[in-house]
Amino acid sequence: MNYRKKKVGVLGGGQLGRMMYETVLKWDLDLHFMDQSRDFPVGKVCPNFEIGDFSNYDDVIRFGEGKDIVTIEIEAVNLEALRELRKRGVIIHPSPDALKIINDKGLQKMFYESYEIPSAAFQLFQNIDEVKKAIQEGGLSYPFVQKVRTGGYDGKGVSVIKSKDDLPKLLEGPCLTEDLVPIDKEIGVIIARNESGEMKAYDPVEMVFDEEANLVDYLFAPAHLSSTLTEEAIKIAKNLITKFDICGLLAVEFFLTKDGKLMVNEVAPRCHNSGHHSIEACETSQFEQHIRGVMNMPLGNTHLKSKAVMVNLLGEANATGEVRYQGMHECLEKGNVNLHFYGKSETKPFRKMGHATILEKDINTAIEKAKFVKENLIVTT
Repeated sequence: MNYRKKKVGVLGGGQLGRMMYETVLKWDLDLHFMDQSRDFPVGKVCPNFEIGDFSNYDDVIRFGEGKDIVTIEIEAVNLEALRELRKRGVIIHPSPDALKIINDKGLQKMFYESYEIPSAAFQLFQNIDEVKKAIQEGGLSYPFVQKVRTGGYDGKGVSVIKSKDDLPKLLEGPCLTEDLVPIDKEIGVIIARNESGEMKAYDPVEMVFDEEANLVDYLFAPAHLSSTLTEEAIKIAKNLITKFDICGLLAVEFFLTKDGKLMVNEVAPRCHNSGHHSIEACETSQFEQHIRGVMNMPLGNTHLKSKAVMVNLLGEANATGEVRYQGMHECLEKGNVNLHFYGKSETKPFRKMGHATILEKDINTAIEKAKFVKENLIVTT
């Protein structure tokens, strides 16, 4: 198979696309990207960058024509255009059918329910009034989590309602509520699949969240899990990627409850923040693996070469404007600190501007270095 003859289009031009492009440069593949500006992370490094709106039907059709394969680095793409391109013979990964379900958290929850995938109990509502009515009538009790059905990302579109005092925090529009489960830890598993049906999973990672930003603060690999729970998490991830019929990657986020049960929180059919450590820590990075999956290449070895901690580099809470990084010298001086900046010209409060991956034989040493990076690598203006 001459993979270099295949023209691959990627919808989206953010940091995930940039790392995807940088990772497979070694293969000299014919990768093309589309997003709204060359100032976006991919546009600054990839010559095959087209300007367009991935949510616009005509732009996606124009971009997809002449491509052999179209994939994504963001879910919010025009599904009707992808369906039309599929009719015209373009291979689409992940499929528009899977994307339709994943883009709607309500459909996601119903999907899990239909296949008996463990997940928190939920209810669907059309608006805030319905939520309040359910509380008044006893059909919904505190505490609970509210999630908007569409459009949420990076912690946006989620609100934790612990009491009546939190009701002003309710979010507008169609939504779902979930029981607030007692969480011991949050786990991520990335699973890959190709058209031949080959599947490979990465070792589960453990995610620690920044409560103020509601984003992953840092993660470490491997997660502190028993072999039984590790096998169960990977089994569920394999079941999900098969049921969704996805080629490429599926990132699965789990809650591990205090009584030792795994529950699926949500999924993403693309490269994911929980897999950034794989660039240095695994034999095959998640970005290379996604391309292998959508192009039906043999999947790469997912072996974890070193214990690792990944920390997100977020914009300072009070900083908006042209980005400036402070503390790079001090962080690199620590050793085994791999810094990745995404090429975003402007920083905003809690915006993902980069990440750092620390490799160490001892996970506690890596965690201490990650905390040093978090405190000393300042993303400001």
